[in-house]
Amino acid sequence: MRAMGRVELADNPIIELEHKTDSGLGGRANLGVIVLSSDQTLEYEFRSLLDFKGVAFYHSRIPNEMEITKETLAKMEEELPEVASILPKSFNFSAIGYGCTSGATIIGEDQVEKAIQKVHPGTPCSNPLTACKAALRALGLKRIGLLTPYDPAITAEMRDNLSDNGFTIPITGSFFESDDFVVGRISSESILKSVLKIGACEECDGVFVSCTNLRVVSVIEEAESRLGKPVTSSNHALAWHLLRLSGIKDCPENLGSLFQKQLKE
Repeated sequence: MRAMGRVELADNPIIELEHKTDSGLGGRANLGVIVLSSDQTLEYEFRSLLDFKGVAFYHSRIPNEMEITKETLAKMEEELPEVASILPKSFNFSAIGYGCTSGATIIGEDQVEKAIQKVHPGTPCSNPLTACKAALRALGLKRIGLLTPYDPAITAEMRDNLSDNGFTIPITGSFFESDDFVVGRISSESILKSVLKIGACEECDGVFVSCTNLRVVSVIEEAESRLGKPVTSSNHALAWHLLRLSGIKDCPENLGSLFQKQLKE
């Protein structure tokens, strides 16, 4: 029986305790990200990129094929609303991202946003391609060295997209790897060497490394120091963009030059 804040269970009562609630872990911002089921890297890098007091990060995973082709990427469009619905509306997300650069390229950035906003209307959305463009504008970069892991057809689509949006791509490099499991195992040392090779081109004033599954964040500061040019990546730019869309303006010193910048109006 219930009496005076106690539940009597034979001779061992359970005492009802008072409690208060607060704004939760995401007192400043709750961020949601849709991650590819094949991705080995995004959550790991986001843990360091979103290490701000009062910022919480929640993710759901979208089914995708391990072999990255235009056809397999396009298949994800119909899954996006259902996967977005796994991120609870009650969390009042400050911003939601779709974590696939090549997927956003093939599906289309606007289509990705529409799919997410079917479930989370009015919530600011991003993806690594949209975030890349916002990051390059914030950094004041126009001539970009592009590095991807993809098969040439997908790399060409991304290069054309950036070119159509006002950026010059004087040099492009790729690992020519379409198996996403292998992409997640490409060493950061290999990535750093490739960034330095691409970034050494005198005609580019910065480097973008595409793919959320590549381990780039740990080498960004060294790459920038050795090149004397800004470097960003899919996870790096997406985390920054989600923070800025959420109104978080913090500028940590250890995350590269991009995190010193605010969104350009």
